[in-house]
Amino acid sequence: MNDHTSSEFNRIIHSDHHDPFLVLGFHLVEGETPAAVVRCFQPSAAGVFLLSEGKRQEMYKIRAEGLFEITLPGCREFFPYRLEAHYPDGATHQFDDPYRFWPQLSDYDRYLFNSGTHYRLYDKLGAHPTTIDGVKGTIFRVWAPNARRVSIIGNFNYWDGRLHQMRVLGASGIWELFLPEIGPGEPYKFEIRTQQGDILEKADPFQFFSEIRPRTASVVRDINHFSWSDEEWLAARREKTTYRRPMSIYEIHLGSWRRDPADPARFLSYREIAAALIPYVKEMGFTHVEFMPVMEHPLDESWGYQVIGFFAVTSRFGTPDDFAWLINECHRHGIGVILDWVPSHFPTDGHGLSRFDGTALYEHEDPRKGAHQEWGTLVFNYGRKEVTNFLIANALFWFERYHIDGLRVDAVASMLYLDYARREGEWIPNEYGGRENIEAIEFLKHLNTIVYDRHPDIMMIAEESTSFFGVSKPAATGGLGFGYKWNMGWMNDTLLYFQTDPLFRKYHHSSLTFSLLYAFSENFILPLSHDEVVHGKGSLLSKMPGDSWQRFANLRLLFLYYWTHPGKKLLFMGGEFGQHSEWYCKVSLDWHLIDQDEKNRKLHQFVRALNNFYRDTPALWENDFNPEGFRWLDFNDVDHSIISYSRHGEHPDELVVCLFNFTPQVHHNYKLGVPRPGRYREVFSSDSAEAGGSGSTNPETLESVNEPFGQAPCHILVRVPPLGGAVFKRE
Repeated sequence: MNDHTSSEFNRIIHSDHHDPFLVLGFHLVEGETPAAVVRCFQPSAAGVFLLSEGKRQEMYKIRAEGLFEITLPGCREFFPYRLEAHYPDGATHQFDDPYRFWPQLSDYDRYLFNSGTHYRLYDKLGAHPTTIDGVKGTIFRVWAPNARRVSIIGNFNYWDGRLHQMRVLGASGIWELFLPEIGPGEPYKFEIRTQQGDILEKADPFQFFSEIRPRTASVVRDINHFSWSDEEWLAARREKTTYRRPMSIYEIHLGSWRRDPADPARFLSYREIAAALIPYVKEMGFTHVEFMPVMEHPLDESWGYQVIGFFAVTSRFGTPDDFAWLINECHRHGIGVILDWVPSHFPTDGHGLSRFDGTALYEHEDPRKGAHQEWGTLVFNYGRKEVTNFLIANALFWFERYHIDGLRVDAVASMLYLDYARREGEWIPNEYGGRENIEAIEFLKHLNTIVYDRHPDIMMIAEESTSFFGVSKPAATGGLGFGYKWNMGWMNDTLLYFQTDPLFRKYHHSSLTFSLLYAFSENFILPLSHDEVVHGKGSLLSKMPGDSWQRFANLRLLFLYYWTHPGKKLLFMGGEFGQHSEWYCKVSLDWHLIDQDEKNRKLHQFVRALNNFYRDTPALWENDFNPEGFRWLDFNDVDHSIISYSRHGEHPDELVVCLFNFTPQVHHNYKLGVPRPGRYREVFSSDSAEAGGSGSTNPETLESVNEPFGQAPCHILVRVPPLGGAVFKRE
């Protein structure tokens, strides 16, 4: 044995080899006489036998540490074989040798990944049950280009990293190994030896399923066999864009929407949630649900925004098939599904992406680029092609494997700016001396271009809080390429206005009118989201000033103003019935309020009626992103804190007139401008007795007066409700 061979053996024994196939498995021996040699490393075995074609041949222990070998004279070509290990306690185990299988990942796959364009990467990396040469098992792949050695560990090898060392596939940085007999349900991790010799145990970045926290192992799972039955929904989705459809989104945290009444500490499963949620959403008239992140995360209090398993639905609520069932049932009942998605940062947990192979692989090495100071997390390195490939493939994964209808991309502002939540000296300007993150901007353009090219009927939604140009404009024309943008400015201005005592609202009148200066600059969704009811901000109801009646009246007024303002809608759970307390992720919503308090019950009924009215009124959604769909009628009645406007649909006769009074004062014979002469009737009011209001409504038909008022050519005389709004329709 020469020094080189001895050195190679030592690297196997000490679990420090980048390609154990050079030593282990089947090898033809060069020489005048044909021969082959088979080697295996079984450090716990007392003996090993080679099994093939009915023969059973003992292998020789050539190293005391457990390296076995057998020479086969006259052998000219490879043949299939199995091994039989005998252990000191008398146990035996027969198995197919993982080191007798050829590499399975093609050169083209590796090229696409390293160039950042392998958009179905989830079909290749990770753990995939498969059959090779008639042998069932699972093929494992992981990207760790700077590792000295990578092994697969699990119950099947007693978490011993010596037994299943992987091979690196050339310069791709991808490690691969096929393990026969390993199938769905097996927990596993990757054990990585860094260049410094440290040993890391990492969850699979491409895992489809995980052990439930606090355990952290990945679990082999085949997610390709769910039987979908949502073809009708998908066909309808392709027929008409959401821009000209009603969109009223119900935002949900699955862990706290409802809990088991008999055991409040227990989460409902995905299937239990489907059974309760779908009838509720249909009854309430919402068109879509938006789930706060369902991707696997270790900490409940992060609400899912600190993701470990980007390709795994959280095991808290069940299996991937259970989650697919939830999506499928939503679609079968006409409900769209949007997921929150977090490509902006990831946590520092040791089993996650952080310093995955001992180096800053997914993040930046320099903390001025790679650390998020506000959240204590790490920022993705958008300048690395393999990293952006990981993220783009992940976005496509949720559309293609789980049929979702949209992704709401979290914290886009933190991606766009290098100085986001950083003080002077904590960030590095871009190559032009600016604060924009050019690599992140290019990533977002690339992401949206690819996603919309492959799935033009879905939604990419940006949670972006700045005035960055063109967030929802096509990437080809200089925008970021999103389909929609959350209107954070409207949300902040509106909630601050409603928190103001009505006596002083006239001094903040511009907060109501300012949003219309930019309402059509982007495709906006108006969010009343979870972020507004946590961290001491209180519930929506608790933000409203006044006594109990006034708080509910203010909230109904807010909702009517909200549902008639240009832009699609998003309401966080609990707001629809006036949750009293601030949202807390560990407990269920206070559903008992609907049964126990008439004001909450009537608010609940009001939101249901408002959603149905919205869906039945095309003027409120057909032209959400077209200035032709909105017209001010009067925004100058500052002293009374009253505004009015009209909304217009595609057909000239499809219009409604909206009037809002933000003080408790009732007005009689108030001049309300209308865009066209004719007879008008009140079709919706936030002050009706049925909604819990004072009943100051307009039951009679109102004839217009041919006299201009405000910005309108004529007007009608109306009764204006206190802290209320009314919608009128031309007959």
